[in-house]
Amino acid sequence: MPGEQLARALWVATLETLYMTSVATVLVVVLGLPLGVLLVLTDRGGLWERPALNRVLGTLVNVGRSVPFIILMVAIVPLTRLLVGTTIGTTAAIVPLVVAAIPFMGRVVEQGLREVDGGLVEAAIAMGSTHRRVIFRVLLPEALPSLVRGIALVVISLLGYSAMAGAVGGGGLGDLAVKYGYMRFRTDVMLGCLAVLLALVQLVQWMGDGLASRFDHTTQRPSRAHE
Repeated sequence: MPGEQLARALWVATLETLYMTSVATVLVVVLGLPLGVLLVLTDRGGLWERPALNRVLGTLVNVGRSVPFIILMVAIVPLTRLLVGTTIGTTAAIVPLVVAAIPFMGRVVEQGLREVDGGLVEAAIAMGSTHRRVIFRVLLPEALPSLVRGIALVVISLLGYSAMAGAVGGGGLGDLAVKYGYMRFRTDVMLGCLAVLLALVQLVQWMGDGLASRFDHTTQRPSRAHE
């Protein structure tokens, strides 16, 4: 594979990886955010205390996080075929990516919400706020920096999952690295795919840290006082 052809193949594979990861991230956030909120609300002492439901949700999350991604991909082949009509390609790979990352996102949201000062919640309730207002006006805004950092970790995990999905027919950088790198003994192809993945991970981490710092109230207060 000449240099120009390799660059073109890397570009196409990178776009496929970004497509898988971006679509999966949106779906994971949409589905994982309510899951994490429920884990906090239904826990003992929560706003909507339901210990039995909390145990069920916690068990499902733990089971989902413990299943290796490769095994999960095979286990949900019928679901993937039902939803997208095929089990091969970048679109098909999105289904196991989402299923694998939702439990992780749920725990990320749960951890972020638990870091919120309980006094703020009590004060909001004492002022007559409904549970819905407490969630959307106190819990989520106060936990936003942690949530942003957590979403960055989810995206990084999805990048790793997408590479594994590509290795078994999902397309993207993993597919390119295996078919044209490993199987054809092309070290340059494998190194190129690795370099792109590392760059993407660093970019996501940098963006996540930057956004989290902007949303962090503790870093904004001194500047406001100075003004």
